[in-house]
Amino acid sequence: MSRRQQPKPSTTDHNGVSVIQSQAHATSSSPSLPAAITGLQQVPQLIPANPSAAGGKSIPPSKMKKPSVDKDSDEYRQRRERNNLAVKKSRMRSKQKAMDTQQRVNELKEENERLEAKIKLLSKELSVLKDLFLEHAHNLADNVQPPSGVEGTSPVPNGNPTNGQ
Repeated sequence: MSRRQQPKPSTTDHNGVSVIQSQAHATSSSPSLPAAITGLQQVPQLIPANPSAAGGKSIPPSKMKKPSVDKDSDEYRQRRERNNLAVKKSRMRSKQKAMDTQQRVNELKEENERLEAKIKLLSKELSVLKDLFLEHAHNLADNVQPPSGVEGTSPVPNGNPTNGQ
């Protein structure tokens, strides 16, 4: 089944979009094609009215020409007031967040200083206790005399024997 290509007629709608009309109208009268194929061809296709102007891409909304606005209208004034309030509220939230962050930074700095002071104090205390322990251990080592006499007996301090009472 070969079909010859015929130029497709197109029309432009009110949005500037060309609608390519399918060949269904031309082929629907053709008895050689079944009705199911003819029905599939009735879907219109949309293409831009001037595809070469935008390089085949659509124009982003920010680049589109906006309709002129009457700056004296009540609607414009209300929109501006709402926008101004929203901007003011946003700026206030931003300032509050910055203030809260700065307050948290200050609190953490103070806590850090307290903890560093505590570290210094505990380090000094550890050093003093180490010195005391080493001095005590050295004194004990100097006072211990090797056992003399019978093996297995321990020296008795003060020379007083104990009999378990």
